[in-house]
Amino acid sequence: MAAKKQKGKNEPPAPIIVKKVTVVEGGHHGGAWKVAYADFVTAMMAFFLLLWLLGATTEKQRKGLADYFTPTLVKTRQDSAGSSAGVLGGSSLTEVDNYPHRAGQTGTRAMTIPRDATGGPKEGAGKIKRFERTRRAMEKKLRSTATLRRLAKQVRLIDTSKGVRIDLVDDADFAMFRLGTTILTPDAKALLGSIAQVVAGTGGELTIRGHTDALPWRNGHKGNNWSLSAGRAEATRQSLLRDGLPETTFKRIEGVADRELLIPDDPNDPRNRRISILVLD
Repeated sequence: MAAKKQKGKNEPPAPIIVKKVTVVEGGHHGGAWKVAYADFVTAMMAFFLLLWLLGATTEKQRKGLADYFTPTLVKTRQDSAGSSAGVLGGSSLTEVDNYPHRAGQTGTRAMTIPRDATGGPKEGAGKIKRFERTRRAMEKKLRSTATLRRLAKQVRLIDTSKGVRIDLVDDADFAMFRLGTTILTPDAKALLGSIAQVVAGTGGELTIRGHTDALPWRNGHKGNNWSLSAGRAEATRQSLLRDGLPETTFKRIEGVADRELLIPDDPNDPRNRRISILVLD
């Protein structure tokens, strides 16, 4: 026994073995799969939303959506003084406004908001309804007499970000005012009378803007296009007052002379002479 114990004292100590254990949290692949799955679910949701929109909207509404997501260019059309394709046939919710978009000029909204499959209104649908009501009321009124049917091509309705704008445009065969004056022609009075009846049903405030062409004044005549455009806007307001609109309806009258031409390539074109009546929302 003694010898055995002596031998044990001379033996080297046993080696110490250290075992390293690595713990991986979240399973074999960690949490990366959750991010990929979330992206997949989001993409599928967008895909099914697109399918729903295609099935729940009309062709015109789909065109409006396409116009909203597509960059648009403001183009000036030479033939935009009216339309020969029926009453107000040249106007739509999505067509480009023909006016220069300078300070104070309201541009056309090139967007329509779809309605859901059951016909419930979406955001902005109320504004579209107001425009459609005004358009239908104006078309009905302009069909009521032979005189108004003849003058209908001078009227243009445009849906803007601030409300419905009614443009009354001169041409070679029609003038709102006697040349160089603020005196309304009989046809213009008839046209404004019908507009007064339509506008009275909207309950909105009005802004009236006068435009002139760039024709120079004859020598010896005191006047300028600034005072002429403002005077014509005021004459329009006075005519609408006589047709029954209350004084509180009018918010502003403006005269911009020939600084916002409808036909920039021909400043003397009679279609540059016009009155714009903005019915504010």
